[in-house]
Amino acid sequence: MSRSDTPLVLVVDDEPAQRALLSYNLEAAGFRVATASDGEEALLVVSEEAPDVILLDWMLPRVSGIEVCRQLKAQRGGADAAIIMVSARSDESDRVRGLETGADDYITKPYSVNELLARVRANLRRVRPARAGQVLAVGDLTLDPEAHRVHRSEAELHLGPTEFRLLSALMEKPGRVWTREALLDRVWGRDIYVDTRTVDVHIGRLRKALMAQGGDDPIRTVRGAGYSLD
Repeated sequence: MSRSDTPLVLVVDDEPAQRALLSYNLEAAGFRVATASDGEEALLVVSEEAPDVILLDWMLPRVSGIEVCRQLKAQRGGADAAIIMVSARSDESDRVRGLETGADDYITKPYSVNELLARVRANLRRVRPARAGQVLAVGDLTLDPEAHRVHRSEAELHLGPTEFRLLSALMEKPGRVWTREALLDRVWGRDIYVDTRTVDVHIGRLRKALMAQGGDDPIRTVRGAGYSLD
């Protein structure tokens, strides 16, 4: 797995020692880590990095974790990430409030590092199953991210690395219409400039590979919007 394919966890906490501890343990567990010390910085990092999982402390300076969570779920990049609210608030009403605001999970302090890592992995399997090593299956297509193999029915298909990543993104969220810009962010990354027409070229190559052994075209073009795997 290349570095760009390694899951990214954003740690949002105003305590430097806590950020350092979480970063150390997450990196030791094989994750990439980004950090933010307050809510405003968290929103900026999400817009630039599109993390897979966000560990969000409730008690943040200036903007509370609850408000950050609300804004993240409405922000491009944040809506697709799994948000785990981290808080010393243990009352049921606080957990309910956090979850109703948009958090995907809630963990109370103090917690064990092993539990936290287990929560991160569980949420990653839900939002990015391919990055968690989970085999994807949609219709007659199966994709094994660890073996880097794709099958349609019983036939193995041979895809280039870019087409493999494109198919992985489409299969992770079947039925979702991906804009070309969203596919550029997911497949090529935000640090690389690629024209949106490049997406069309690689979608064409992917279609050709998927239909090499016959069968219908599983990729739907949505005029004026993008592509979807149905």
